[in-house]
Amino acid sequence: MQQLLAWWLFTVRGWKIKGKFHFELPKSIIIVAPHTHWVDFFVGLGIRKKMHFEFVHFLGKRELFWPPLGWFLRSLGAYPVDRHQQHNMVDQVVAIFNKKERFHLALSPEGTRKKVTKLRSGFYYIAKKANLPIVMVGLDFSTRSVVFAEPFLLSEDEKADKHKIVQFFKGFKGYIPNLGITEDLVD
Repeated sequence: MQQLLAWWLFTVRGWKIKGKFHFELPKSIIIVAPHTHWVDFFVGLGIRKKMHFEFVHFLGKRELFWPPLGWFLRSLGAYPVDRHQQHNMVDQVVAIFNKKERFHLALSPEGTRKKVTKLRSGFYYIAKKANLPIVMVGLDFSTRSVVFAEPFLLSEDEKADKHKIVQFFKGFKGYIPNLGITEDLVD
């Protein structure tokens, strides 16, 4: 299925890859945006196959991991997490990173497909607590491009870090362009 998605996306639809992923990185948080539609998931699977990113994982709510859907999601690289309040999701994910020698996790900095008024903080605190580089990947449906930024480590200035992230993503048009990341998302 992923091979077919990659072929359709890059051969039939004409998507391009700009920039590069640093395969020498043993661990990273890969933030992919804008996330505006369920189609983004399938675009991500096509990119994952084209880039040979079988080592890149993503999170799913634990409730989805019942057989046979759970088996399918795990085969795609999903990790179940408990999103209830009494379980700190950041700590759950940091624990996964700490157990692995190589681990890359793709997340949406918006945390939803809806229009957001600020970026979520989970990806930021996972990267901070586990001392991980962040790799930004922009999906631009208007130019059919997947754009990789250089990895960066977070500073001590969260607002400046998030400003840098917004500056990278603000020009990309998602599947639904008016739901993308805009300048006003920095707190």
